[in-house]
Amino acid sequence: MTAARAWVATLLAALLAAAPAIAAPPQTPAPGPLRVIGLGAGCIAGAERLPDTAPGLQTIRSSHSSFWGAPTSIAALLLLGQRARAAGLPDIYVGDLSGPRGGPLRGGHVSHQRGLDADVWLDVSAPHPVLPVAARDTLDPPSLVRPDGRAVDPQRWRPGIATLLRLATGLPGVDRVLVNPAIKRQLCQTVTGDRAWLRLIRPWYGHSAHMHISFQCPPGQPECRQLPPPPPGDGCDASLQWWFDQMDAPPRPPGKPKPPPKLPAACLAIMAAPPAPTALPTTTSARR
Repeated sequence: MTAARAWVATLLAALLAAAPAIAAPPQTPAPGPLRVIGLGAGCIAGAERLPDTAPGLQTIRSSHSSFWGAPTSIAALLLLGQRARAAGLPDIYVGDLSGPRGGPLRGGHVSHQRGLDADVWLDVSAPHPVLPVAARDTLDPPSLVRPDGRAVDPQRWRPGIATLLRLATGLPGVDRVLVNPAIKRQLCQTVTGDRAWLRLIRPWYGHSAHMHISFQCPPGQPECRQLPPPPPGDGCDASLQWWFDQMDAPPRPPGKPKPPPKLPAACLAIMAAPPAPTALPTTTSARR
């Protein structure tokens, strides 16, 4: 098994372990202190909500997104907004993080269960004036990848996209950043100078319009499990080419559907806990 295939198999196993295991997780956070459980399938107590508006940052698509995360994840995203603004980029658009207690997230995600994942859109093409939260609900940044999946669309690619991705890899506690293989290929072909940050940019299915930032387990969380770190190097090698080789391979016959795995047993108490007495409101703002 190649290194690329082995890494994909490991991550797929973790994501499959995150398939829905409960129908409707609570929509209020569980009281702290912070407790992060699992890998893939998991949950969180003591989560915080990302403000809908903060310096350099706006949440979007709130009717079908959820913006709760570990305090370390929230702090890192707020920092990304500030750094993006300082770099001359428009406000970043943030989509799904996790539910208030983690667990299966609506919308088909099979990760985003522990407050350690965030979707950030890669739209840097125009200024992003601050809109009312309701007006952001229909925003749908376009794909950056050609229909054939083999390269980015040159009409939509901007140098600022590479800047935003580089800023994401420099956040405290970042584990890796997932993007479409064509976006990774574009970075491999165009980034000059310091390329060390490309190691954390990993190709993954989809992700043609946004990046998925995955954060490491916060300190002091023994029940939180971590993926192996990305392999050494910039990732611009055979492990990247593997993704494009799959496009030419004959399709595999569909396998038998697997039953959805259960959440870790420790999550059941978090899901059943009464809400925190001072839960944050569903819409929040931070001073701009």
